[in-house]
Amino acid sequence: MSENLYDTVVRGGTVLDHASGLNQVADLAIKDGKVAAIGDDLARSAANVVDATGATVLPGLVEGHTHIFEKVSKVGAPQDEAHLRRGVVAAADAGTAGASTFPAFRTLVVEPTVMRIVNFLNVSVLGLIDFRYGELLNPDTFNVDDALATAAENPDVVRGFKIRLSEDVLGDKIVPLLEKAINLGEQAGLPVMVHIGETALTLPEILDRLRPGDIIAHCYTGKENGILDENGAVLREVYKARERGVMYDSAHGKSNMSFKVAKPAIAEGFLPDILSSDTSGRNWRGPVFDLVTSMSKFLALGVPMSEILPRVTTVPAKYLGLDVEGYGSLTVGGPAHVTVLKEVGATVLPDAAGNTIEAPRLEPTAVFVNGVSHELTEWRGNAPSA
Repeated sequence: MSENLYDTVVRGGTVLDHASGLNQVADLAIKDGKVAAIGDDLARSAANVVDATGATVLPGLVEGHTHIFEKVSKVGAPQDEAHLRRGVVAAADAGTAGASTFPAFRTLVVEPTVMRIVNFLNVSVLGLIDFRYGELLNPDTFNVDDALATAAENPDVVRGFKIRLSEDVLGDKIVPLLEKAINLGEQAGLPVMVHIGETALTLPEILDRLRPGDIIAHCYTGKENGILDENGAVLREVYKARERGVMYDSAHGKSNMSFKVAKPAIAEGFLPDILSSDTSGRNWRGPVFDLVTSMSKFLALGVPMSEILPRVTTVPAKYLGLDVEGYGSLTVGGPAHVTVLKEVGATVLPDAAGNTIEAPRLEPTAVFVNGVSHELTEWRGNAPSA
């Protein structure tokens, strides 16, 4: 056997891959940007060894909802600093760019990074430039022709459309604008992501208008018209919508993740389809921090890693059409997109309302994109309490 059969071996971690069902302590070997082998005693044949003893080796994390249009939008966080250096290899921006700002989004966000970036195009041509000014208060900014053209010309990036239904975004025109967004998605053959919270419609009224594949963002919001009924149980209509294919995204965000909603919903068995951070320029230094911290909060809420894993790998990768590019799984012969995580002790973490929970916090110790290791950034919160 050649002395350097592999470029890199990630040694001795617990390799978890929901797609294949793999769950074992093993070495993962990388050669020419691909996963070359998963097995025992591979490190002796490696040019470089990364020790993952006591850590978990996962498919590279896929962030299903973020805002990463830095320097153009006040909402945008820096894509590499906020995501890649915190263990994320692919991400979907959720409506920060609209048709008129998309060329800048492509130039400033998509092209400069080794991450795989896609987006939900804001139905307003303006995009989400500044939270202080609702992008649909002037409904004429919802230009169907521009949105269709941008989606058709950029199928490698545009994977759906985004509409925020808060009253401060679209005033009293929620019904016509929501229906217009659904019709836009129908014309383009793409899903629509719907932001809920502080809306003039109840959630059942919103869900009734959604199609299979459309997605509700902020499913654990503590704001008015959320998923719980007056008795603290998940609404029947929420389950019925899921049965016909409507998706749910946790999307923590600065003001939407409520432990008081998440705890009873999770205890009842209602988990999001996609676990995302909704990182933005307003929250990437807290209370959200990053996707890995959002995963830690779900661990503290009693969700096992076996349930968290698909919601940050296989499910968002498939939903965004990235599974066909090799994202979301660890397959021998497939691209070596790999994230290594380790528990670093219990940490007190906040939700969007300032409520706290003690979590066995996860921390990335390595991230690879196409077999290349990238620098990590330390967690931006307080030091672990234990």
